[in-house]
Order: sequence, then structure tokens, then C-alpha cells
Amino acid sequence: MKERSGGRARGELRIYLGAAPGVGKTFAMLGEAQRRAERGCDVVVALVETHGRERTAQAMGDLEVLPRRVVDHRGAALEEMDLDAVLSRRPDVALVDELAHTNAPGARHEKRWQDVEELLAAGIDVLSTVNVQHLESLNDVVLQITGVVQQETVPDEVVRRAEQVELVDITPEALRRRLSHGNVYKPERVDAALSNYFRAGNLTALRELALLWVADQVDAALATYRADNAITDTWEARERVVVSVTGGPESETLVRRAKRIASRAGGELVVVHVVRGDGIAGTSPAAMLRVRTLAEGMGASVHSVVGDDVPSTLLEFARSVNATQLVLGTSRRSRWARMVDEGIGATVVRDSGPVDVHMVTHSESNTRRIRLQHFTSSRHRLLSWVAAVVVPALATVVLALLGRFLDFSSQGVLFFLVVLGVALLGGVGPSVVAALVSAGLLNYFFTEPRYSFTIAERDNVVTLVVLMVVAVAVALLVDTSARRARDARSASREAELLALFASYVLRGADLPALLDKLCATYGQDAASLLRRNGSTGPLRVAVGVGANPPESEEDGDTVCEVAEGEFALVLSGPELTARDRRVLRAVAYQSVGLLRQEELAAEAAGAVALAEADDLRRALLSAVSHDLRTPLAAVKAGVSSLRSPDVEFSPEDTAELLAGVEESTDQLSALVANLLDSSRLAAGVVRPQVREVSCEEVVHRALVGVPQHERVHVDLTSVAEPLPTVLADPGLLERVLANLLANALQHAPLADVRVSVAEQAGRVSIRVADTGPGLPRGGVDRVFEPFQRLGDRDNSTGVGLGLAVVKGFTEAMGGTVTAEDTPGGGLTMVVELPSAPRATAVPVVREEVPA
Repeated sequence: MKERSGGRARGELRIYLGAAPGVGKTFAMLGEAQRRAERGCDVVVALVETHGRERTAQAMGDLEVLPRRVVDHRGAALEEMDLDAVLSRRPDVALVDELAHTNAPGARHEKRWQDVEELLAAGIDVLSTVNVQHLESLNDVVLQITGVVQQETVPDEVVRRAEQVELVDITPEALRRRLSHGNVYKPERVDAALSNYFRAGNLTALRELALLWVADQVDAALATYRADNAITDTWEARERVVVSVTGGPESETLVRRAKRIASRAGGELVVVHVVRGDGIAGTSPAAMLRVRTLAEGMGASVHSVVGDDVPSTLLEFARSVNATQLVLGTSRRSRWARMVDEGIGATVVRDSGPVDVHMVTHSESNTRRIRLQHFTSSRHRLLSWVAAVVVPALATVVLALLGRFLDFSSQGVLFFLVVLGVALLGGVGPSVVAALVSAGLLNYFFTEPRYSFTIAERDNVVTLVVLMVVAVAVALLVDTSARRARDARSASREAELLALFASYVLRGADLPALLDKLCATYGQDAASLLRRNGSTGPLRVAVGVGANPPESEEDGDTVCEVAEGEFALVLSGPELTARDRRVLRAVAYQSVGLLRQEELAAEAAGAVALAEADDLRRALLSAVSHDLRTPLAAVKAGVSSLRSPDVEFSPEDTAELLAGVEESTDQLSALVANLLDSSRLAAGVVRPQVREVSCEEVVHRALVGVPQHERVHVDLTSVAEPLPTVLADPGLLERVLANLLANALQHAPLADVRVSVAEQAGRVSIRVADTGPGLPRGGVDRVFEPFQRLGDRDNSTGVGLGLAVVKGFTEAMGGTVTAEDTPGGGLTMVVELPSAPRATAVPVVREEVPA
């Protein structure tokens, strides 16, 4: 059993979702309610619509049914759930049918799901139902399918927050049979329903919508489970298509093709861009913006991740999101380039495992120009050292075969080309080795005397020396160019990442969202922004995201201190390189800026509140300055006169002075009470203790505070008979009525004040009417504001807090107070509060939906 105290936890929501009316949602909900009741749970039917279905009514069994609230709307009696009755009853479980229903005008909330939120906040578990056509995100889709506009909707987020969403499913054919048998609608409505909304095609489409929507929720729960349990293997529970884009001209084609693949498979589309610095030129921000806009317009999520090894980065990301298919564009490299390196696509296909890979052709295939570049991978370095020995040897073989056709100069030129080629491929070291090997081979095989390292002619010596010098010079030039290219690529990569994070902040991301983006981009498990309290205090977590955010610098793998050590951005996951740390430092400063921006906004809000409080204090001092002095002066004058030894007062004069002192003391007491009540309302410390209260009892108690000579003007003929009870705090309600009576008698001192009580549609109205001057034009809008005297500048009328206190106390009890003109002149104050449920038998309205 749930805890019955006022501090019990928030209730749980369970929703039965159906594709169309008649699938059995309410029947399934009642079955669960009966099972819980059998287990000893306190279950009540707050509202269940049976629509005249007999079997649904029978399924309600002996469950307790709370009476409904009847609302009179334009002459029609509408029945709604009595929210206050359910809150007062405080069961363990409440059944609330038709979550998307719109309440009748005058209800506390516009929508029934808002009533359910209040029940959940009170710690009451709720079982409810909803059809897929009432989900806000699918409203326009249902209109296209059925041609019917759904006026009643519920936000998807409300349904997603439910602890359980159970799909009540039935085939379209079975549902149409139910209609034909008269189990859903009355016989005279069956033919029209079958030929319109309940056509087989409509029901099939609605069923698919319901299945896909529930699948989304299951997929989200699966992702949470995989993350909590560190599962990286692909589970083919649902199709998820990942498409890799570079920002190049083919990217938009790839996204559209991947969207078609995902749509045919009924899956989700994820777009990923790998930011790298391994020789690929930086992507144009404008091009990536076009790709991002296109993808988001198709409902796809867009991610940027960092990695120099593109194939492994792509596959790691695909596995992390549990992707089943990966879409790549065919290579833009030439055939000769693919002979040297198999490329990204082939590597991904080889290592993809259970992830299916689609290679999509496009108009940009094979259009990339061949360009010379400096290879930096270990494989290419090894190749350059091998080439430094093998290529001169091959050139020697070629010259040996063609030796009789070439002279020494031509032979030297060929070796020059060999050395230049190795220099372009490998850099200084391989080029020097190639130059030495080439010089030795040229000298041994082609310089007289041959087959010895002796050089007979000085021109040959010059040729060999120039060969060495040219090799070193070209190699140094290539190394310098390659280093500058690497620096340019690194700068381009950093600029792309900085633009990515800056654009994310400019689009309105808050600090947790920025840290989430940082973790996703760099493949980190968690991130925390730490802040130092004081100049020497320890660093504490200001904001943390991910699983187990680092709580100190020692808990993280990558640490970046900023703002002179006041802040530190700590990441948990693969350690970042020095190149990435420069970007991380910029993101850290952005994070600090967002944090300080949030703090400034909070301080500004606090300053506004302080300014309002200061204005209130000044208004209060201005308002009460005279109102406190006037009765105090009267008390002082009366007491001083009575104590004066020089004057003898008659008994009548003494009684008059004492009555004046008493009246002034009553005024002071009322003023102080209103000031205290106003301060309690402003501080938000009013906590009503709502229970059943007799209107007659409270009205008479409030009358006790009215001076004896004014009570004769209060007409209570309308409250003489037994009156209904209300749900209210007796003390607060007494203060409300006392202030209303005092206000009425003050403004109509010579006229009667009528008090009447009436009950209608589950609400009790208490009316206090006077025949005084009434309100000036526009006064209704300001009558309940503090310090309003409505144009009356006579300070004897008080500080104007009474009606402000009335409004605050009434609303705190869940009621309303309004001002109306009294017929014939004057002002009528109307207080409305929920009536207490009566212990009388209420007709049970039941529903039947066949199982």
C-alpha cells in the first residue's frame, strides 16, 4: 500500500493506447483495476465512459465510483470528473478515461490530462486511455488519412512520461466485426461508421501509426538499457540507418537516398559527419549548414564526431547508436589512387560485421583530381624507405637494358627523376638514401671505369654531387610544404569544430546541452564543469552530464583549466590529443560563459524581485502611515481624556469615550491582521488545511467580528436553513468572509448587506452584496490589488489590503472570487469553492468494449 501521508511520492501513470475507438482500451484498463483491487489496492473510478457498452459496464464490477461534477453550459448539463472529490478521497489508484478530453468551461484545468497531472502530483496512481489520433504530433497525419479533424489532443510528452504505455491492438477486420455486431456503436450508427472513419484502409494506417509510435518508446527504453549496461554490440531490434556525409557536393544526394532506405525499412535516419585532420580539406560551413537543414527537415538527427581514422570512427559511431545499416558514397578518388589505398568504403565494408553497408553512386564519383601529397602513416613511411632502395635498383636494370642507346647524361637524368620521386614520396631521410644508392649505382655500373667505384672524369663527380644536393633540397622543400599543409589542415579542423560548437551555442543550447554535444563529438562518456569556491577552495561540480560525471580532476581522463584555475572542464573517456585540447579550451570558455550568463539571469530575476518587494514596502509604508496614526490618535485622545484629573465625565461621556477607544482598537487589530495575512501570502507560506466545512457555521463565526451596532445591517435570511458543506480551510474561509463583510459595511454603512449561499454543479457560491456606491469605471480590474481604494481618497477607508487577502486566501483553497454589480446599485462579491461530496447513491455509468 502506498504511503498515506501528505509527503508521499509522485504517483505513477499507466496509459492504454489504441489505434481507434472500440479496440478495448477501457476494458483492458478495468481488467487491470480489478487485479489491483484483488491485491488490496484502494482503487476508485474517477471517470469511466462506457458509451452504453454492456460488457464494459459489467467489467467495472463492484469498484467504487466517485460522483461526477455536473456543469451547466449553455443550458446543457455536462458531467465531468470531480477533481476535488478524487483529491479528497485520496485513493491508491484512480481510473480516468479519455486522457485527451477537453473539460467544460469553468473547470480548474482546460484539459483532463492536466487534472491527471494534479492527481499524480498528489501521489495518486492513475490508469488512463488515449487513442493514437489524439496524440498532438500525429494530429495532422490522422487528418490526411481519415479526413476528420481531431479537436481534442494531448501532448506527446505527457504520454511519454508515463511509467507504462500498453498498446491495445486488434486487427482492422476484427474491429469492423465488432462494429457490425453492435458492440461499439448503436445499430443505427454502424453503417455510417463502417463506410467512413472505420474503413479498412483507415484502420490499417491508424494501426501502423500506433505500432510505430509505441516502437519509438520501446527503442528509447532499449537505448537507456544499453547505455546503462555498456553494451556496444549491434542489436537488430529496429532498423536504424546511419549515413556518412563529408559536406561535399554529393552529401545532399546521400541524405535523400538514405532517407528513402530508412522509410522503406520503417527505421530512423541518423546523419554523421566525421571531423578529421588527416589530409582531407576542411568542410565549408555553408555546405554543412545546407546538409544539416536538409537532414533536420527530413526528421533526421545530425551528429559530428572527431576521428582521424574515418572507417573505425564511423563503425564505432554506428555501433554506439545500434545502427543496422550504414550508407556511404562511392569514392571520389581515381582508380590509380584506389590501387595504392583501398579507401574508406572498402575498409568499412570489410570491418562492418553485422552492420549492412550501402555504397551509393553519385555524380561526383571519380571526379577528384590526382594530387601529390606527403604521406604520414607508418605504412607509407615504410614504403618510402623501401622505394629509396628498390626504385634506384629498378632504374639500374632499365638502364642496363637500354645502355647502348643512352649516354651518361641521359642515365644521370633518369636517376635524377628517381631521387625526385622518392623525395616527393618520403621526405629527407628516404631521399638521401635514394641519392646515395643512385649515386653508387650510377658510378658502379655506368661511370668509367665501370664495375668499380673509381671516378675517372671530374664531370661525373659534379653530376653525383649535384644529384645529392638536389635530392636534399627537394626533400627539404617537400617536408616544409607537408608541414605547412599539416598545420593548415589542423587549423581547418579546429576552425570547423569551433564553428560547430559556436553555432550550437548560438542556436540557444544551454550548458548541459553543450557538454552533451562535446561528449558526442569526442566520444566521451561524461563531462563536468568544476568550479572553485573561493581562491583556495576545492573544485566542485557546477554542471555534469553523462554516466557518472567526474567530481574532481582526479576522476577525469582529460582536464582543461580556465579562468585562472577558477574553473576546470573535466572529461571521462578517451584522452584527447594536444591538438584537440585547443578546441577543448575554447569550449571550456564557452561553458564558463554560459554558466555566468545563467547566474546573471538569475541575479537579474532576483533584482527584479527585490525591486518589486521594495516598491511593495514603500507602498505599504505610504499606505499605512496615516491609517495607523488615525486610530492610535483616537485611542490616545480617549485614554488621555479619561485620565485627566481636571475634567469630570458623566457616565454617558465615559461610555462614549471607551466605545471610541474600543472601535479604534478594533480598526488597528483588523489592519494588523490584514498586514500579517498579506505578508504570509507574499512569502508563500499559506498552507490551507482543506476539509469539509459548514457554510452556516463559518458565516456566523465571521459575523462575530462585526461590531454589535453594525450587525443589524447584515441580512442572513438566505443562510438560515441547512446549507451545503464546502471543501475549505475553516480559518481562512472565516477571514475571507470577515473581510468581505467589513468591506461591504464600510462602503454601505446605512444599507443592509445580504449574505446568500447556493450550490450548483459541484460548486458552492457565497455572495456578499451591498447597496453602496459600487465600483468606478475600470475598478473591477484593480479591486483585488493591494492598496487600492478605487478613487476614494478618504484614508478612513483603510489601506486596501482586505480584498487582496480575500483573493489570496480563496485561491489558496482552490476557489475563485469575483466582483459583480449589485442590481439597483452596489457591489456583490462572489466566492466559489468546491462542494464536499455527498454520501448519496450515484448512478453508475459503465462502458463495454469486447475483449
